[in-house]
Amino acid sequence: MTISNRGELRETYRPPAPRAAQKVLDRLDEHCRNFIALSPFCVLSTSNADGQPDASPRGDPPGFVRVLDERTLLLPDRPGNNQVDSLQNVVENPRVGLLFFVPGMNETLRVKGRAEIVTGQGLLEPLAVGGRAPLSGLRVTVEEAFLHCGRALLRGRLWDPSARIERSCYPSYGQVLADQIAGADAGRIDAEEAEANRERLY
Repeated sequence: MTISNRGELRETYRPPAPRAAQKVLDRLDEHCRNFIALSPFCVLSTSNADGQPDASPRGDPPGFVRVLDERTLLLPDRPGNNQVDSLQNVVENPRVGLLFFVPGMNETLRVKGRAEIVTGQGLLEPLAVGGRAPLSGLRVTVEEAFLHCGRALLRGRLWDPSARIERSCYPSYGQVLADQIAGADAGRIDAEEAEANRERLY
């Protein structure tokens, strides 16, 4: 059996607790702003004009996403592979979602809104690391924000040191790409990535 409409979905799940809707804010209150200031990592969700979704990890020192005011965030775009999937999606469809994590906390912060790509030096210079400002940033107008309970991270034991795997359990980045791309050299890819991670994070 598959569920194909909201009515069938609600027949499967009991009604939500009233506070599930009551906790949703249309702005960033003090607690939301403090959570973002503590967060060194978030996941950016976007989709293109056809609705094809994408999720991209973003990380930097805690507070790297700047709160400009209670309804505006600024997220730097750091150097990567220049495929700019998320930015291309925002050009076509400005709707975005952000999921913020804080190491050691099981709760997460969910934010939804509309994004635009900005390149003004005055906006981006405060986001510089090591004297290098990002080429662009995403300015997000917040439409919803709320704290998400910690059960998912508790189930996944995300911060539990005993749940960490031995890195040897999974192939290196270079080996995975060499298995997927004809003619690719695993050792060369791993060496290039190690250099980029040392020299070109910003």
